[in-house]
Amino acid sequence: MYRDSGPEALKSVGGGRIRQWRRRDGSKWTFLATPQASSEQLAREWKPYVETCIEAFGAHRCMFESDYPPGSSSCTYPVLWNTFKRLASGASKEEKAALFSETARRVYRLVI
Repeated sequence: MYRDSGPEALKSVGGGRIRQWRRRDGSKWTFLATPQASSEQLAREWKPYVETCIEAFGAHRCMFESDYPPGSSSCTYPVLWNTFKRLASGASKEEKAALFSETARRVYRLVI
């Protein structure tokens, strides 16, 4: 469980280091197999976790992220971002903007 520290709390949502996760039965995630998983498979497996984060924090306090290249042992860079697109497919235009750019722009004070 997380502990929300108020309206300033943020959550980065990404695939980095996800290769270290284990299923409840202790087995490795299926996407560790060769070949690496597709964005369809990753979206299906990550959906409960990503949706929980976005529901808990709200899209305006979440941002998709990558630790590429260290995370490349889990999936390729294009597969990761296509996974995010699949996970955000039901989001509104404003929520997608927050998840893919606006939250990061605001948090890191980027001038775009």
